[in-house]
Amino acid sequence: MCGRYTLTCELDDLIAEFGIEVATELSPRYNIAPTQYAPIIRSTSGTLRLDNLRWGLIPSWSKDASIGARLINARSETADSKPSFRSAFKSRRCIAPATGFYEWKKTGTGSKQPYWIHLANDRPMALAGLWETWTSDDGKPMETFTILTTTPNDKMATLHDRMPAMLSHDDVEAWLNTEATDATRLKAMLHPWQDSPLALTPVGTRVNNVRNDDSSLIEEVATEADGESGMLF
Repeated sequence: MCGRYTLTCELDDLIAEFGIEVATELSPRYNIAPTQYAPIIRSTSGTLRLDNLRWGLIPSWSKDASIGARLINARSETADSKPSFRSAFKSRRCIAPATGFYEWKKTGTGSKQPYWIHLANDRPMALAGLWETWTSDDGKPMETFTILTTTPNDKMATLHDRMPAMLSHDDVEAWLNTEATDATRLKAMLHPWQDSPLALTPVGTRVNNVRNDDSSLIEEVATEADGESGMLF
């Protein structure tokens, strides 16, 4: 599962990393949460755009927007066949740029220790996603997105049984190509991350409150159990 993430880099960093041609303004985000609007990258008529969409996909056929809060993630193994996601998987793929994501690990005392997981080289991540347009009864369109998940790599498995599907730099262009239709090839890109080291940084519990959104959320803290600091894998 991916339930919170960060996007703290400069717009120029995203343009350089992904070749964005049209962009919205970008402000540092340290606690992006479901149902909030966040930047995604998609291809429109062959142009890569950075647009703000609401996190939590609402299928076009849905009668109720509240379903979006339950569809913040989609399993990469079945997204091409599930009714909520299969149409978007065919032609409305995107990436959610991120500088890290959060996961929580149970401690021996029953509490949960949050970790900020990020690339050790501090480059932006490309979280694979899908987007959709939903129209309300009063005719107002809303664009929403979901983040795809996959099985964890060995270290992430110590925190959770899922992790975001992170695209390699070489796969981003193919994933965003709206003319690509081979589901087998597309799904082959959605595998546990192995390309470069990630850092698991224990952080404070202020991240648990979605109203908190500042740089202190990603500052390293000693863990309750043994004082361990960030780990690379």
